[in-house]
Amino acid sequence: MQSSAFQMIHTKIEKITKATVSLEASGIGNEEMAWVDNRLAQVVKINKNQVTLQVYVGTEGISTNAEVVFLGRPPVLKVSEHLAGRFFDAYGQPIDGNPEVEGEEREIGGPSVNPVCREQPSELIATGIAGIDLNNTIVTGQKIPFFADPDQPYNEVVANVALKAQADKIILGGMGLSNDDYLYFKALFENAGALDKIISFINTTENPPVERLLVPDMALSAAEYFAVDKNEKVLVLLTDMTLYADALAIVSNKMDQIPSKDSMPGSLYSDLAKLYEKAVQFPKGGSITIIAVTTLSGGDITHAIPDNTGYITEGQLFLRTDTDIGKVIVDPFRSLSRLKQLVIGTKTREDHGQVMNAAIRLYADAAEAKTKRDNGFDLSKYDKRCIDFARDYSRHLLAIDVNLDTKAMLEVSWRLFEKHFSLDELGIKKAISDKYWRGPGNNGN
Repeated sequence: MQSSAFQMIHTKIEKITKATVSLEASGIGNEEMAWVDNRLAQVVKINKNQVTLQVYVGTEGISTNAEVVFLGRPPVLKVSEHLAGRFFDAYGQPIDGNPEVEGEEREIGGPSVNPVCREQPSELIATGIAGIDLNNTIVTGQKIPFFADPDQPYNEVVANVALKAQADKIILGGMGLSNDDYLYFKALFENAGALDKIISFINTTENPPVERLLVPDMALSAAEYFAVDKNEKVLVLLTDMTLYADALAIVSNKMDQIPSKDSMPGSLYSDLAKLYEKAVQFPKGGSITIIAVTTLSGGDITHAIPDNTGYITEGQLFLRTDTDIGKVIVDPFRSLSRLKQLVIGTKTREDHGQVMNAAIRLYADAAEAKTKRDNGFDLSKYDKRCIDFARDYSRHLLAIDVNLDTKAMLEVSWRLFEKHFSLDELGIKKAISDKYWRGPGNNGN
């Protein structure tokens, strides 16, 4: 070993794998950063004085006498108001051609907020997508995943939420994005003139997969700055957490750890929880809300990644293709926001809860009617009207390309009720229907 003015330079690597190097060193901290042969690396395991580092770009060409310089700190992000409108890589370095951001260095990947410092979520965060805001309303401080098949346009949904959501700052963490997806986000945000409130951390398929592990921590560190220091309402959008988990598995396998269910590391639950538990409502008004895409393998909801995600988060949003209208919708049956009752009818219009329940019941009646039809049974007039309603409901409210504010989506619902049903078929309280119903008294059976 050789000593420099402030850093110890190690030159004796004992073990090299495809992704890690191991050596003997003392006084090293967990998750500390280092340079290994001028390649950025991070401590992933410490056993007494035996330290293992994950080399992000891989270890090919590294010799056992390569220089290892520990930096004495975990990864950091420079935070300031100037983050807004910028695109960064997994290390927090600009990828948009503009200069580095000047600001205070903050360590990423810190602990979640102490429960005693949290406020019960009570503020609406409207996404602008009617299929979410009507039936699965999200509140500030909530954590909720999008479950979607890999061939569904989930990044289009994420982009629409970024443009429409009622938040002070939107932070996008993109993991394993194709270059086309990255350029899609960039062009969309720029053309919409929305860059003043959007911050993006991007890892593409051209970057090493293990770099994905830094992206959520970078995004959440930026979110904590704006939520805590600036008391702002922050929405964090993460896509795709399945690729994040795959990167965890890559590192775990390279370190010869015994895999758990579905070849995932045994630490998967805690690794995911560490991120999702950063969602919080602060007493002073700042908040961090997390919506994260989890792609499904063959639609398998029991896979370790969605299975663990479901235990941690507060509901889920499902995308599926509605064959009746040929569009992707937010599935009202499989989607659930467990905190929606905290804002429905209080932060939204008084009829929201009644309208939501009536629409879901009628949609369920339509599903039963379709089953009867498919099995060769005769349909009543009510059955036929339910089927027609379900088609209109999907097209005008559940489809992911429907962007309405909360008042407009309720008005559309009432107009669909009036088109297909009589008032007494809705089961809505008289005090509410007297105020919002404009249709005739009875459509008949």
